[in-house]
Amino acid sequence: MHIPDGFIDIPTSASFGLLAVAGTAVALKKAKTELDDRTAPMAGLTAVFIFAVQMLNFPVAAGTSGHLLGGALATVLVGPYAASLAVTVVLGVQALLFADGGLSALGLNIFNLSIVAVIVSHLVFVTVKKVMPKNRGSIPIAAAIAALISVPVSASAFALQYAVGGTGTAPASTVFAAMFSTHILIGIGEALITMVTVSAIISTRSDLVYGWRQERISLEVKTV
Repeated sequence: MHIPDGFIDIPTSASFGLLAVAGTAVALKKAKTELDDRTAPMAGLTAVFIFAVQMLNFPVAAGTSGHLLGGALATVLVGPYAASLAVTVVLGVQALLFADGGLSALGLNIFNLSIVAVIVSHLVFVTVKKVMPKNRGSIPIAAAIAALISVPVSASAFALQYAVGGTGTAPASTVFAAMFSTHILIGIGEALITMVTVSAIISTRSDLVYGWRQERISLEVKTV
């Protein structure tokens, strides 16, 4: 879902670029509340993992393929603000060094994948946790649901950008229908990858998983 150069007009790209800059500035300011000397390396490892896994595509339907977006995974592992920064770094490296996503569209991609996807993932993850048992086993499931929902929502953000400033000839409604339906299937793959990854980490180093640390702190406060 990396938008190339020229697919969205310059005024729209610039507008969402400003929103991306503002969102990144907030994430830079707030990320220090989520990380300390022990957990900070986790953010770097998360960015490296997302970058590597995004290079692996899995088949979806009608000849299309998908890859991990990483918003939900990063949110659960390191918190929403650090997650936004991690995904932003990945997108920047991909655009600058690998031409994966256009430079003029970098703000669009950051807005969709490191702001919209992360915000939606965090809200869904927190909401699902509230209705599930308060144990470690609930964390991977909540993470998977967050991933499943965040992917088509991010695709919808692209459809909105296309409706505002798309340079293609396809109707905006057609683009939305195609993006949303395809990314539901991609979201299933994202959910599976996210659940397996979070399960593996939480079973060995649960103290490094932001989503579980917050849950544990909440439980400890309630028992005091």
